[in-house]
Amino acid sequence: MSWDTIRLDWDGDVATLVVDRPDRMNALNADALDAIEEALDEAREAEARCLVVTGEGDEAFVAGADIGHMKDLGTVEAQAYAEQGHRIAAAIESFPAPTIAAINGYAFGGGCELALACDLRVASERALLGQTEIDLGIIPGWGGTQRLPALVGDETARRMIFFGERVDATDAYQRGLVGEVVAHDELRGHVAEMAAELAGKPRFALRAAKEAMNAVHEAPRATGLDLETRAWSGLFGTHDQREGMDAFLDKRDAEFE
Repeated sequence: MSWDTIRLDWDGDVATLVVDRPDRMNALNADALDAIEEALDEAREAEARCLVVTGEGDEAFVAGADIGHMKDLGTVEAQAYAEQGHRIAAAIESFPAPTIAAINGYAFGGGCELALACDLRVASERALLGQTEIDLGIIPGWGGTQRLPALVGDETARRMIFFGERVDATDAYQRGLVGEVVAHDELRGHVAEMAAELAGKPRFALRAAKEAMNAVHEAPRATGLDLETRAWSGLFGTHDQREGMDAFLDKRDAEFE
């Protein structure tokens, strides 16, 4: 299939899902989310032996969700939007082969959550990551409240989410948010080598290892993800959500209640 907002590139058994909206910092609009779901299904059905997730261009991995689309959502629409984000993150997390986030630039909000859903994260030295939703009057809604603490620890995750911190590549590595930092110009080649090596490993053994490691988090996380979805969508329609997103689009400081 072909899409306007993403690409699914193949190199042998390695599939690379590229969010292709560089003029919008690869922000995820409704079309991109639908396309990502379809592309993940296609990669799964084609039995990709490794999946790479990245963004087009040199500035952004995925700068977040499309604020212009989100700002006028009601609670019901926000719930559906969160559920779609959860489906995508879950599809990456449960993909039957290793997944690698090649973080080539900004990875904020939903973009950071896509990276969190991957098995491995490799960052360009230019990367900036963060769960920045608090300044929009909302919280992470695609799994960040659950996956981030599991990766970096509770205290660090709370600080990142409460303050909306933007973390550079070096700090992200030191906190355990990414597993490796490489020179910007070497990122794609390095990740391609990793993916090719993983694609040559025993397929079923890798799948079994991934399923076993994921099982550690599944029972408590299901409850937490459900709570997160309801909490996130319930913030839509509040003054702070409207003000936070209006201020973002107007390029001004927000005035929260």
